[in-house]
Amino acid sequence: MGIVGEAHNVRVLGAGEKTIVLGHGFGTDQSVWKHLVPYLVNEYRVVLYDNMGAGSTNPEYFDFDRYSSLEGYAYDLIAILEELQINCCVYLGHSLSSMTGVVASIFRPDLFSKLILVSASPRFVNTDDYYGGFESEEIEQLCQAMESNYQAWISGFAPLVVGGDMDSVAVQEFSRTLFNMRPDIAFSVFRTVFTFDLRHFLSRVTVPCHIIQSSMDMSLPVSVSEYLHRNLGGKSIVEIMSTEGHLPHLSAPEATIPVLLRHIAHDITADGDA
Repeated sequence: MGIVGEAHNVRVLGAGEKTIVLGHGFGTDQSVWKHLVPYLVNEYRVVLYDNMGAGSTNPEYFDFDRYSSLEGYAYDLIAILEELQINCCVYLGHSLSSMTGVVASIFRPDLFSKLILVSASPRFVNTDDYYGGFESEEIEQLCQAMESNYQAWISGFAPLVVGGDMDSVAVQEFSRTLFNMRPDIAFSVFRTVFTFDLRHFLSRVTVPCHIIQSSMDMSLPVSVSEYLHRNLGGKSIVEIMSTEGHLPHLSAPEATIPVLLRHIAHDITADGDA
């Protein structure tokens, strides 16, 4: 494993002809894909990695300036693909990483045959003509709570995002990976995620996009997926699952995995189906 791979804890599993790269969202690490990976390794070459700043990475490698925008994460993804000599892949990204894939595909469309975007948003904050799910004041309140008492903030944030109470296995797992992040890094990544605006990038995306989200997600209105579908520059398709929460692959794997496998296996057809 090269320098980039070691820094991002890259793992390569399976030996199929087609390569699938899995990118995790804020507050998690590659372990969030544990329910999906066993269904992939017999047919595909599967690449897992940790975003810089995840609790499983060396915090000394986290560059606050580099990761103040998604371009830093996109350059990391491209560097991982280049180091592994991957010429083309299916990229499955969740939340933060879904939009990382979008940005990376603009820089290097040749590296991606399609993007599968789970719980993706180009902007979480509302504007006069766009509903992202949050008012800017709400984000500031979350940031203040996070700075004042990180552990208490996790206890409130994790159940809201996952959908469930603290006794839920999925909520406990999300809480664990949040706790593993260094608080100042978690705060920086959180602010980056909830203040970026990538709407102006969407028309430049030419790689086919499969957009998937829960029907009930407190941080992501269904209208955002429709917005992506209307504004992406290439072919796209939307599937709204009857699941709850922002991390359905963790909280409802029995409903989510068949959907993900179908979108991995099937491309968008001329009439817009997958």
